[in-house]
Amino acid sequence: MYVGMGYDVHRFAGGRPLILGGVSIPYDVGLMGHSDADVLAHAVCDALLGAAGLGDIGLHFPDTDQRFKNISSLLLLKMVADMLDENNFSVVNIDATILAQQPKIAPYRMEMQKNIADAVRLSGERVNVKATTTEGLGSIGRSEGIGAMCIAMIERKPKE
Repeated sequence: MYVGMGYDVHRFAGGRPLILGGVSIPYDVGLMGHSDADVLAHAVCDALLGAAGLGDIGLHFPDTDQRFKNISSLLLLKMVADMLDENNFSVVNIDATILAQQPKIAPYRMEMQKNIADAVRLSGERVNVKATTTEGLGSIGRSEGIGAMCIAMIERKPKE
């Protein structure tokens, strides 16, 4: 068994959709980033890559590469799942937390869990997404952006 931790944060930006866990959330601003800026999917990618000892999201999908401009972060997550498979790993479980003062995340949580589970080829009950505010503290508390943290466990696949 191997465990990895991921963290990401993006500031709010006008003129962009707000995408979290592959879900488009109605909100007046989105997140700034090279891809779709899905902080939740990015944190999951980093947790999985870290657990496998494969670096981080910036190493594999640099913001200097135009192939990844505005790309769906769920697609990046699927690519990470493929990397794990190629390195003989499978995902055991994923536990993630979104840090956001606004908007409310609860109505979208189940769809986020399903999207992440589908991307990494995992059954839905092994993915947990939750959210918390920062009680008005810091840049997230001032509603300047959204962050996400994730812990993921992977295991080596048994030799056939």
